[in-house]
Amino acid sequence: MTDDPTYRKATFAAGCFWDVEAAFRNLAGVLETVVGYTGGPVPEPGYDQVASGTTGHAEAVGVVFDPAVISYEALLDAFWKMHDPTQGGGQGEYTGPQYRSVIFYHDAEQRAAATTSRDRLASENRYGDLPILTEILPATTFWPAEECHQQFYAKCGQSFVTSRQIWE
Repeated sequence: MTDDPTYRKATFAAGCFWDVEAAFRNLAGVLETVVGYTGGPVPEPGYDQVASGTTGHAEAVGVVFDPAVISYEALLDAFWKMHDPTQGGGQGEYTGPQYRSVIFYHDAEQRAAATTSRDRLASENRYGDLPILTEILPATTFWPAEECHQQFYAKCGQSFVTSRQIWE
């Protein structure tokens, strides 16, 4: 991913990484998106390994954004809207630990913003008595997924519907 010091990185997991990538890629101020695997101990995992649910990795999206155009808080707002954070162990038809909801923070500022955002969402009682199950974890090694998974919908000429849109 881009290493320009004026840009920031963010990493999110919220179900199938194809959907999450497409949702973030379309936001003004997002400069780059990369789908991949993170959060598990197995080095250099591949799709089939992660899909088995045994590596500890989540399907995730690395986002490079320009904070002069879009804030991290705006990315968090988009994240909450694109999936159901009350579902543990997956999203909709995508089940397994690789599809869990996670915000991977890159620094203390992101950790604080993610925690505040999650707490605010919980206090809004938008989901009734259901708890917000999204994890907030430190970013670890991010392994880019195979090329066939990068910008999947853009390559296939297909539109996407987020898991959240299906439930509403």
